[in-house]
Amino acid sequence: MAGENADGEEKTEAPTAKHRQEAKEQGQVPRSRELTTLLAMLSAAGGLLIFGNYMIESLADALRQGLHVGRGVIFDPQAPIRLLREMIGKGLWAVGPLALVLLLVALVAPVALGGWTFSAKALMPKFSKLDPIEGLKRMFGVHGLVELGKSLAKVALVALVGTYVLWHSLDDFQALAAEALHPALQHAARLFSNTFLMLATALIFIALVDVPYQLWDHTRKLRMTKQEIKDELKQTEGKPEVKGRIRQLQQQAAQGRMMEQVPKADVVVTNPTHFAVALRYDPLHMRAPQLMAKGTDLIAQRIRRLAEDNGVPLFEAPPLARALHYTTELDQEVPAGLYLAVAQVLAYIYQLRSRNREGPARPKRPEPVVPEEFLKYVHPRRRR
Repeated sequence: MAGENADGEEKTEAPTAKHRQEAKEQGQVPRSRELTTLLAMLSAAGGLLIFGNYMIESLADALRQGLHVGRGVIFDPQAPIRLLREMIGKGLWAVGPLALVLLLVALVAPVALGGWTFSAKALMPKFSKLDPIEGLKRMFGVHGLVELGKSLAKVALVALVGTYVLWHSLDDFQALAAEALHPALQHAARLFSNTFLMLATALIFIALVDVPYQLWDHTRKLRMTKQEIKDELKQTEGKPEVKGRIRQLQQQAAQGRMMEQVPKADVVVTNPTHFAVALRYDPLHMRAPQLMAKGTDLIAQRIRRLAEDNGVPLFEAPPLARALHYTTELDQEVPAGLYLAVAQVLAYIYQLRSRNREGPARPKRPEPVVPEEFLKYVHPRRRR
């Protein structure tokens, strides 16, 4: 049965990535003591197999040096301290490689499953652990029973494997008594290393069961209710009213930047009242005319008013205004299919400017034609 929160709602939902990260920051990560023990024992057994002969020879040499003391050294008051220091140094040098391996494993093995994490919150004392009732619940709960079962299985398996190895190696252990000291020490080191390796290998079966269980148990403890997921989503993405206000401010800023481009336009094509599109063409820097501003209703009204205040001519062409509004985004070139219609409008505007300067007759106003593929934008009923 899934856990429950303080309100009694069942925690049936898988934890989110944010919830897992928060739990990790608090020191809640999956850990397997069985995996740590296995890696430590396998490393120790491997280290003994690799460095065993070196360790035996080094320790035997240190012991031999300590026992063979000359007469002149005995009467030297400083000799015992010096010999003891030398023997300790040789002993540390002998076990140094194995100790270094075990040190590295002791640092790496605990983080092999859940990764490295440091949390000051995990170091804070929890007074709830002093509650005897909670302690009994932990002891006789599901987690306590699982840990008890693992401990019993580990003891039984190690005892079984140890008995088997000792039984089959009994002759070798008995033969040690008939060997010389130095070969016997090396032989004993090999026997001990092999026995230790077999015992460590037996723990693989315990770790294969414990690792998946710890991952499952960690996920189970982090389960969330549906309401918790909704609350987290609100915190992550923000409240709807805040998001709406942000979008509103962004739209206002975008409109402000767009309105700043209207005075730079060459012409504003209108619907005449519902649509307004500002166009600009610079043959030296543009391949085709670009849309500088566009809008409908109130925004279109603002564009027209701003154009009139800055002397930008208005050109009434409802089909072209609609087509440009629906097919072209801000700062984009007009579609190739509308090149001819837009060129007719711009040419007319340029002729009007020349007429104002030179005084010729007023040019004939063009009637730009929108191609067939753009008619669905011209007639709203055809846009389906």
